[in-house]
Amino acid sequence: MSATPLTLHYHPLSSFCWKVLMALYENDTPFTPNVVNLGDAAERAALLKLWPIGKFPVLRDDAQDRTIPESSIIIEYLDNQYPGRTRFIPADAKAALQTRLRDRFYDLYVHLPMQKIMTDRLWPADKKDPRGVEEARAQLRTSYAMIEQQMSAATWAMGEAFTLADCAAAPSLFYGNMAAPFGEDQKNLRAYFERLKARPSFARVMNEAEPYFSMVPKEGS
Repeated sequence: MSATPLTLHYHPLSSFCWKVLMALYENDTPFTPNVVNLGDAAERAALLKLWPIGKFPVLRDDAQDRTIPESSIIIEYLDNQYPGRTRFIPADAKAALQTRLRDRFYDLYVHLPMQKIMTDRLWPADKKDPRGVEEARAQLRTSYAMIEQQMSAATWAMGEAFTLADCAAAPSLFYGNMAAPFGEDQKNLRAYFERLKARPSFARVMNEAEPYFSMVPKEGS
């Protein structure tokens, strides 16, 4: 039997999984990692049994007999049930609301358009969606400009405290810079991204993902 009640079903290359891994590593929260290969029928069936949507990450808490999907919900669950030195949602209600908004900003307006561009690289020529990709690039340009302004006088997404919003920012900006590189004039955005990469929790995530980087679709592929 596992020494910890928590099992994370994930893949080391998945950007949304990175978000949860960062939260776990921030607080040294014990968990059992279960890497899921969606191309394996048995592993996919096991994930679908846990969460019929069939997407990871999924956290299983045997102590509470609960299955928790969706990266933001998992992190808030950890904050409530397995708190540590880093609190991901501020206690203040107004700050908590702003943190959740910033988390949604990174997921919806950086993460999703990034995924649109990266996924399109996997399709054959007759299945590609150039208009959709250009719309995604335009969204990223708008989002980058907003982040550049937001980070003009802040260390982390919400100021001086590392939060849920930074867990959302790190993977979306890592892959976003591959999909649509940051502008040379976006110094605040670049500096923020460097701070994220230097954060031990994110450095560990990137190190664990490195053996899989050859699978990341490149432009022109």
